Order: sequence, then structure tokens, then C-alpha cells
Amino acid sequence: MRPAITGLVLTYNGERLLDRCLASLSFCDKVLVVDSFSTDRTVDMARAAGAEVVQRKWEGPGPQFRHALSLIDTEWVFSLDQDEICTEELRESVLATVRAQVRGGEGSHTAKAGHWVPRRSWYFDRFMKHSGWYPDYLLRLFRPAHMEVHVSGAHYSFHPRGETGRLRGDILHYPYDSFRQHLDKINSYAQQGADDLRAKGRQGGVAVATAHGLARFLKLYVVKLGFLDGRAGFINAAHGAFYAFLKYIRVQEGDWGAPFDHH
Repeated sequence: MRPAITGLVLTYNGERLLDRCLASLSFCDKVLVVDSFSTDRTVDMARAAGAEVVQRKWEGPGPQFRHALSLIDTEWVFSLDQDEICTEELRESVLATVRAQVRGGEGSHTAKAGHWVPRRSWYFDRFMKHSGWYPDYLLRLFRPAHMEVHVSGAHYSFHPRGETGRLRGDILHYPYDSFRQHLDKINSYAQQGADDLRAKGRQGGVAVATAHGLARFLKLYVVKLGFLDGRAGFINAAHGAFYAFLKYIRVQEGDWGAPFDHH
């Protein structure tokens, strides 16, 4: 017998890949979907796949994950985003890792707090192998009793209380379905970043924004070897530069002509 595993997915309008995401979690003893009141077919798809579905208003990734983990009663959690798929190799690695702890006679107090998983992301026309995108290790197999959720702006991360290991096999990630969707996210993240910088008293402006944009491009395309990812690497680096430029230019919003009584 092995300790039970819950597959966990947070969702909002995730019908694009949810069927494949949930199918890849079929090795879990149960699957929990915490949905933020989707308006598409997400909830119906999740229920049809046999997942337990709980709906909760979105208050950010931290509160959502903390609530989700409070509902889980298994020893282990394997977490995916709604646009991710667990590969067969990773599935076998998860099962072998959990079984090995039982065979080794380790109790829950000595088992590792969690395990890091490499993620391979698709961009434009390929899985990125450079540009800072791979292996992109994430803590996705863990014991919730030994895990904390940390939030930084629009991003979250799991922080273990105890030792961790690494698994074989990748998560396949399809974050965007078009340039427009990527730019929509860039716009949202840049605004949040600008708001954070402004709150911290940081300076923006044209010169600062241009310098950060150029530095970002060089980091992604040269330092992180983005040029080896071909056209996708260049496009990604250009978008990264645009993000950095937007973030710093927006620190100083200007008045955009208001109150419209200029002469």
C-alpha cells in the first residue's frame, strides 16, 4: 500500500486544456478542482472527468491554494495548473517515489516534504529549451502538512518545511494560445509590477524603462541563450523587453490631459 495522492488543479475558464490536464492525473487517488466561478465549460468538464469540484471566489493565488490545501486529507498532493499536462515518465516517477518511501520503512515524519518537477513550456512553435524557460523546476509533489504558500505580486510559490528531492519527467505547459493572450498577460503583469514599484518609492521614466527593457532583452536572448530557441527565442525576448519597459514607464503615469482645461 502507498500513501494516497490528491491531484489538485485551480481553474478559471480553463476548458482549452482541462480534459487533458485531468486525464493526466488519473493515477491519483482523487482529484480536487477549486474553481473561481468559471463562465465556460470548465466545471462541467471537471465533474464529467470524476473530479470533486469546489467553487470559491478568487482572492489571489495565496488564499486560493491555502483554502484548497485545507480541504485535502491525503498525505500527498500533486498540483498542476489548468494549462499543464503530466507526462507518463513523470507519472511513473511520482508513483515510484511515493512507493519507495513505504518500502524503505520511512514514516511520515521522515519522508521528504516535497519534490521538484521540471516544466517544459511551449512558445510560438516549439518547446523552449533555453531563454530561462527550462528546466523551470517547480515544487509540485508535496505533503501539505509540510508546505507553505508564498505570494509575490501575481505569482505564487510553495515553500517546504523540510528536505526535498527531484523527480524525473516533465510537466508539459501550454501557457498561451496566441500573441494576443501573451500580450494581455504582459499588460496585466506590467501594471501590477508598476504599482508595486510605485508603492516602494522606486523611480520610473523613459530612460529607466529603456535601460531595463534593453537589459531584459540581453538577459533572455544572450545570457539565457534565447538565440538557440530560434524565432521563438527572439520573440520571447522582445516581449520580455516590452514587459520591462511597460513596468518602469508606468511608474510615472502622468495626468493624460486631465482635468481637460489646458490651453
